Formats: sequence, structure tokens, C-alpha cells
Amino acid sequence: MNEHRPEDPAPHSDQAPRRRLDAGSLRGLAHPLRMRLLDELRLNGPATSARLSERTGESTGTISWHLRHLAEHGFIEEETGRGTKRERWWRAVGGAIVLAATDFDRDPAARAALSVYQAENLRRQYQRVADSLAAGWPGEWHGTGSVSDWSNLRLTPAQLQALIDELNAVVTRHTPDPDAAPDPAARPVIVQIQALPRKDPDRP
Repeated sequence: MNEHRPEDPAPHSDQAPRRRLDAGSLRGLAHPLRMRLLDELRLNGPATSARLSERTGESTGTISWHLRHLAEHGFIEEETGRGTKRERWWRAVGGAIVLAATDFDRDPAARAALSVYQAENLRRQYQRVADSLAAGWPGEWHGTGSVSDWSNLRLTPAQLQALIDELNAVVTRHTPDPDAAPDPAARPVIVQIQALPRKDPDRP
């Protein structure tokens, strides 16, 4: 199974950087708080440890320790020219994060980190949907969005991959150019695509 987290400043471009997690970087990221901090910086922009502490409810000391850990593995970097020696601003490093679970089939030491990463990634995906459904959206935003489920497809592995590639291409076509002037009527939108094989009880 491949996972793709395309929070990228330029996902419309074929030249957008992509980072494929290896065992070391996976272990560096596979922690619930570190994954949340990276999400905060990717989705909401640069922040200090104090701001991230307010958003997460964790102490600034704990936040700073995990931020340094993310920086050591190249997921975030200090935003130069902003802040002071006592107040450092951090930003996410641009680029999509790609994980191929099959990369770790022969690495038992990385399997635990893989399990943590996948479980936390799924939990955060669910939480984003739950937060959106619970929000009171005003005006024309009220009632927008969709949660869909198709469970009657029967595909070969190649057909499943082709479907995933086409869905990703559709999202890419609808992703605005980050250099274009933002539409004042636009809001951030969550798009989650889950296309997975389903166990057949009559087939091994």
C-alpha cells in the first residue's frame, strides 16, 4: 500500500518535490505529536513553539524538543529573517511525502514505526472529516462537501493503481497555482482518497 500526503506549496507542478520515506525518516516522523506539528505547519503556515503549544496544549519544552527532531530529519526548517534568538519561527519543508509500505517488508525494526505512522495518519484523516462535519458553515458553504463510499468494484492490482492515478490527476487539475492571486471566496478544502483492496471471506 502506498500513502501520499500531498500538502505541497506547488502540487500542480510536475516538478514539485516528492520525498519518499525511508526507515530513518519514517522513524523520525512516526510519532503522534510530531505528525500533528508537521500538519500544523503545513496547513496553517509558519509558527513558533509558543503558538504551537497553544494549539496543541503541550508544553513549549515538549514542542521544542519535537520540532528539533523534525528539523534533524529534514521535515521542517527555521524561517530565517523572522523572530529572535529566543523565539524561533519554523516552517514545513515543501514537497509531498510518499510512503510505500512494501519498502519495509524486510525491515522488522521499521515495522513498528510504520504501524504508528499509518494508524496516526488514518486517525488524523478521520478527525479532519469529523471536524468539518461538526462545523457550522455559513452561507453557501452550508451543505457543501461529500463523503462517499463505493464497495462494489472488482479490480486487478493494475486497474486499482490506474484508478488511483486518475483520481490524483483530477485533484491536481483542480489545485490552484500558488503564485496566482487567491480568490477571496475560497476556503481551504480537504480531499481524501482511500482506494484499498477489501478482504473477500471466500478467497485467501
